[in-house]
Amino acid sequence: MTAIGRARARGVATLTLDAPHHRNALSAALVADLAGALADCAGDDGVRAVVLTHTGTTFSAGADLRDPPEPGALAALLRQIVALPRPVIARVTGHTRAGGLGLVAACDIAVAATTATFAFTEVRIGVAPALISLPLLPRTDPRALARHCLTGERFDAAEATRMGLLTACGDDVDAVLEPVLDGVRRAAPRALAETKRLLTARVLESFDRDADGLTALSARLFASADAREGMTAFLERRDPEWVV
Repeated sequence: MTAIGRARARGVATLTLDAPHHRNALSAALVADLAGALADCAGDDGVRAVVLTHTGTTFSAGADLRDPPEPGALAALLRQIVALPRPVIARVTGHTRAGGLGLVAACDIAVAATTATFAFTEVRIGVAPALISLPLLPRTDPRALARHCLTGERFDAAEATRMGLLTACGDDVDAVLEPVLDGVRRAAPRALAETKRLLTARVLESFDRDADGLTALSARLFASADAREGMTAFLERRDPEWVV
């Protein structure tokens, strides 16, 4: 059973993260299903743009600690979103944590409800936001990113917009999204693809330069003693041993 819902209306394909019982965590299966759905959209001339959204109260809780994807698979998925020859638009109405923020950052446009919350929680379980830094670093304010990555603090949609993680936010996310979708529907498909290519060139350069090293770093950190303690503490709902 796929973890990705699919729909289409007037040239816009909607892909829905649909594993709410696991808070849409990035399991190996969900990553594979999303990669397959994106590939189908890339090969379909009838798709003008892709909206990436979710069921439940969480957009994505990050890596599934019980069934994590291979680091290389996650890196490939993020690059696929950036390189897709169609704009990919994140529609977020719930909470987003850790690797889920990488999905948002990889999208060309990201809108969220004002009730959405965000946090880079990696340091609190003994790892680092290694792979998701690939789309994040070229697109966000470095001072704000440093604070949130180093502390793991929760922040709101207004702060996510200010730092560049989001394009816009509002009480009614679909009202915010409406002019965006109208715009891509009015754009010439070839011009849209070439414009996206111009806008993503720097982000793809970071993938081509750094992805292999960051994939190795991510694998090393997830296999560390700190990560074992951090993940165990998270699953047992207690503080890890390093908290002072």
